[in-house]
Amino acid sequence: MMITLTPSHIIQYLYCPRFTFFEYVLGIPQFEEKNFKVIKGREIHDQKLEQNKNYLRRRIGVTDKHLDQYLTNDLIRGVIDEVLVLEDGTMAPLDYKFAIYEDKIYETYRTQLFCYAWLIEDTFGKKVEKGFLVYTRSHHKLIEVKIEDSDKENVKYAVREIEKIIEGNIYPKATKYKSRCVNCTYRNICTK
Repeated sequence: MMITLTPSHIIQYLYCPRFTFFEYVLGIPQFEEKNFKVIKGREIHDQKLEQNKNYLRRRIGVTDKHLDQYLTNDLIRGVIDEVLVLEDGTMAPLDYKFAIYEDKIYETYRTQLFCYAWLIEDTFGKKVEKGFLVYTRSHHKLIEVKIEDSDKENVKYAVREIEKIIEGNIYPKATKYKSRCVNCTYRNICTK
């Protein structure tokens, strides 16, 4: 494959495979405007990285960390807020979210952590069994997310499916969740 994918590409594909087709086969960009939450989230992210340079979360077993890590392999790439080294010899991604914790973890957040786990394992050669989310709008609540090998395999499978769409110029089936079509940027050109 000529392009490397980001967690966002994979999340879009999982939301609806036709995102991949419209954006990468037909070359039609989404033209999504930067909204307040995205801009504010970036500001919070930068502040947290600066404030937490020397802070180790010993309560969860962190012995070292790498900040703002750009990682890549042959298939995906991404910037991880913090790559944590844990006392049991494993590693974990930590991602800041400009969000309120509502007693559930969105699948998009999970998928992002699964992608990061794959990148960390490929780059550092260490096992990743969990990741962490920090909800900045809920007093920096820290949530642990278990990461199974099957989660990483599901992300790898999605990448192979994305490759098939792009390389084969394949028009995939749309999402089965039709409510997702209501606010889709491609709804006017997508044949249901």
